[in-house]
Amino acid sequence: MSGVLNLVSVGPGFDDLIVPRAIAALASSDVIVAYELYLRWIAPHIAGKEIHTPPLTQERERALLAIDKARGGARVALISSGDIGIYAMAALAFEEMREDDTYEVNVVPGITSANACASLLGSPLSHDFATLSLSDLLCPWEWIEHRARHIAQADLACVMYNVQSAGRQQGVYRVLQLMLESKAPHTLCGVVKNAYRPGQEVAIHRLDELPSLQFDMLTTIVVGNRFTERKRGKIFTPRGYNDWAAPEGATAAPQRQALPDGALWVFSGTSDGNALAAQLAAGQGRPVVVSAATGYGGEVALKDCPGATVWAGRQGVEARRQALTQSRARVLIDATHPYADNMSEQLMGLSRELGIPYLRHERASEFAPADGELCASARAAADRAVALGRRIFLATGSKDLATFLQAPGAADKEWFVRLTAEPEFIARAIALGVPRDRICAMQGPFSRAFNTALWRDWQIDCVVTKDSGDAGGYRAKADAARVLDIPLLVVARPRLEYPQLASGFEQVLARLKALDLA
Repeated sequence: MSGVLNLVSVGPGFDDLIVPRAIAALASSDVIVAYELYLRWIAPHIAGKEIHTPPLTQERERALLAIDKARGGARVALISSGDIGIYAMAALAFEEMREDDTYEVNVVPGITSANACASLLGSPLSHDFATLSLSDLLCPWEWIEHRARHIAQADLACVMYNVQSAGRQQGVYRVLQLMLESKAPHTLCGVVKNAYRPGQEVAIHRLDELPSLQFDMLTTIVVGNRFTERKRGKIFTPRGYNDWAAPEGATAAPQRQALPDGALWVFSGTSDGNALAAQLAAGQGRPVVVSAATGYGGEVALKDCPGATVWAGRQGVEARRQALTQSRARVLIDATHPYADNMSEQLMGLSRELGIPYLRHERASEFAPADGELCASARAAADRAVALGRRIFLATGSKDLATFLQAPGAADKEWFVRLTAEPEFIARAIALGVPRDRICAMQGPFSRAFNTALWRDWQIDCVVTKDSGDAGGYRAKADAARVLDIPLLVVARPRLEYPQLASGFEQVLARLKALDLA
């Protein structure tokens, strides 16, 4: 009698997500081959059957055992969670089959991890998307990076499988960095752990928040595209039925014909960066382009930088590459915020790739040991804040909110935040659980008197800030904390290896002269 090999998908976990065809295949099988964990989901359907459970690391052995039983005439079910044909056992089974095998083969589809996680998040995969496994056991790591880079450049939504294991900690952060090179930092993403299983956790983050998080092999990351939106605590990606234009608040592709030829490009978005651009535009014989990351930053630059061309909006690395190439940029002056390390790394990469000189304009540090405690990272500052404070004020901006508000012990504290008055930043704080009456949405910098009055009124007992320099109002915050005698935690600046570094207009001008550009 000819055997049967049923390749059975049993979904993400709960019994009610196993498709009826899978249940029928289990009922008709005499032999069950599965990883032991899966048995708890299918136990009612396999009572009295011959069961084999080679351990998790013996996938090929499981496939060979199932095939051997089917060749012997048995009706066998080889089990995988999710869909057996997606990052699972079906491929191994087909690899081990022979062309002259006579047993019947049935592949039973199931609910994938991507489907399950997407349903918990809302509808983030409603348009084109890709899946990417971060496990390099069967695929060279350079292939994973190559695919991640192209997924990001195409602005596809993406589902990441096998995110982080005990022996593979850093790969996910490298992939997230590649995503940030081409996707906007505010891209909405979902992080799902134990989808449809005990211990399920679902969270929504910005893309630039993910590098501060810790994951595991039970976690799936869903990265949206530039159209992905938030609504009613969920995220969704429009299908395009009504309008495939850029969403509100996004900036269309730059009008490259308006960009001057051979310009000095100043990447700004800060008051001192704009001041530098204005001086260069007023005193140089070459045209100046000011690039700002947001529409609001572009509006400010138009006022602050007379004589310069403003190129603003949330552009990806490909848009920057094309604009720099087509306008034949002469130099890249990186005057972005001291903590915008992702952007600085991207600009240094474009400089190397395109052969355009790069110059970093770095505002001077204002931190002094007497001010407070310097923390190596936002994560370290979050741990210290939880240990020191009860009513904690975050003057760190929107990027690291999740790091603080989701730190161990954070739920027992009262958090107060100050953010730029951008709707998406305010919505993000509210989504993370900050009450509206604890959000100060104002454009800084602020005086010592303002900080002192606000913190005294809110009874703040710990303040966290960044070493943002004089232009970022750092000294006013440090002095206010001293007046109130409350702990000040300062997140240290990221350390990057800049090819050229200058501080102040005179140093920038000297570097430009050395490049024969002044």
